[in-house]
Amino acid sequence: MSSDQPGSLRRELGTFDAVMVGLGSMIGAGIFAALAPAAQSAGSALLIGLCVAAVIAYCNATSSARLAAVYPASGGTYVYGRKRLGDFWGYLAGWGFVVGKTASCAAMALTVGFYAWPAHAHAVAVAAVVALTAINYAGVQKSAWLTRVIVAIVLSVLAALVVTVFGSGRIDAAALDVTDASLTGVLQAAGLLFFAFAGYARIATLGEEVREPARTIPRAIPIALGITLVVYAVVAVAVLTSLGPSRLAASAAPLLDTVAAVGARWMEPVVRIGAVVAATGSLLALILGVSRTTFAMARDRHLPHALAAVHPRNGVPYRAELLVGLVVSVLTATVDLRGAIGFSSFAVLVYYAVANAAAWTLSPAEGRPPRIVPVLGLIGCVVIALALPPSSVLSGVAVLAVGIAVYALRRISDPGMRE
Repeated sequence: MSSDQPGSLRRELGTFDAVMVGLGSMIGAGIFAALAPAAQSAGSALLIGLCVAAVIAYCNATSSARLAAVYPASGGTYVYGRKRLGDFWGYLAGWGFVVGKTASCAAMALTVGFYAWPAHAHAVAVAAVVALTAINYAGVQKSAWLTRVIVAIVLSVLAALVVTVFGSGRIDAAALDVTDASLTGVLQAAGLLFFAFAGYARIATLGEEVREPARTIPRAIPIALGITLVVYAVVAVAVLTSLGPSRLAASAAPLLDTVAAVGARWMEPVVRIGAVVAATGSLLALILGVSRTTFAMARDRHLPHALAAVHPRNGVPYRAELLVGLVVSVLTATVDLRGAIGFSSFAVLVYYAVANAAAWTLSPAEGRPPRIVPVLGLIGCVVIALALPPSSVLSGVAVLAVGIAVYALRRISDPGMRE
């Protein structure tokens, strides 16, 4: 869709901006929290799980990039699924993304609150959501600028932590022993760590706001993913060799415990600031992605059509952004979702499974990836989704079932609903 069509968004983001959006999504609060549950599942073998997650993420990234080049519109896999597989599959991907990532928004906001001011965490979380919604409302270019600052701060904090750990002389290489790894544990760790990689989809969901999308998106996604993998791997090794797998698994704040373990408590305020900034970056990118998918679904009347309005001056889907901001604010003010978002991992894996299935249908002229890529991506998504803890699988299935029921009711009440 070209930027001069009525109801379309402005193309303002270049390759560097798109990479920053992806990094802001991936190098976020996940690195400050995801390592502990992964260690509970796999011990030191979480490093293998990280590699498995990265391979699947690469396949998904490649499939998403090829599809985004063909369909450079807001909505990501929601659009690809509808165009390549049919209305239902696109809707299912979009539903899972919007509901699951809305809960993730609340979790990220609460992470900001609990690190910044634990005694008033919910109030701080709501304030963060309101502030970031206002920034998004002002225009995507301003959001991209803020994301650059956030990424620079978080990378600086993580680099300082790694240098401090490896220069302390208190690391234990034996903690990297993975000889007792189990397949189930590795797959479960991969599922938990995949959630941290999933941010590259933000680049695809912003496809309608990227300049030269056929060139920019396929370039930006692998760059952002590669940088994230290197950062995660280095930080994971530093944390493991400092704490060991058992202490890591029991840690509520692994990076804080890491600097304490190597005698660098002076870094604790720095790590706290990094966690707040990282969670803010993730929240900013999540609100962007959820609002754009909501906008796309509303434009196709799968959600109320009023949400498809574009601001005449700022060029953003302002009603969708305001609704997402309102819903997330209510959740963060009333519910603690930090420990109740397992279904989000399940839902996002379903989302990417649809993306890989859609990429399989591309023709060579449309830039189809090598066949092994969507096949490996699809199988990987299904396997690690089912390997998640049973509670995550059950809650994820329940969320998707509600979405299917809503879809069926709409089909019954409106037989002419757009295909």
